[in-house]
Amino acid sequence: MRYMLDTNICIYLIKQFPPEVAERFAQCHYGDVVMSAITYAELWHGVQASGERQAQNRAALLSLVEDIPILPFADNQAIQFGAYRMLANRKATLDCMIAAHAYSENCTLVTNNEKGFENFTDLAVENWIKA
Repeated sequence: MRYMLDTNICIYLIKQFPPEVAERFAQCHYGDVVMSAITYAELWHGVQASGERQAQNRAALLSLVEDIPILPFADNQAIQFGAYRMLANRKATLDCMIAAHAYSENCTLVTNNEKGFENFTDLAVENWIKA
């Protein structure tokens, strides 16, 4: 099984809190866990908006992506995004893109925001905090 991490789970891994997320991640092999280019973009926005902590956050993000491959968002994902955005009534565009990416790559989406993805009934979702 492959997992695609939502942005909030990546942030938990960077902060190493809550510990359940890092413990679950440690059980996976390299390549079992991937990141959408959309999530990567969101994380870079966070780095750039972090003011005096920017250098520290940049280093932490670069360290994280050494262990998690980043998948490009391409044609198949764009097509699935159109369908998912209709289901979400045009809300939470980036979440729809991440969900579409996970679905089109046959990944389970790992998030602590299960409610944000409840409209996508064909998408496998898992919460490593509740695991």
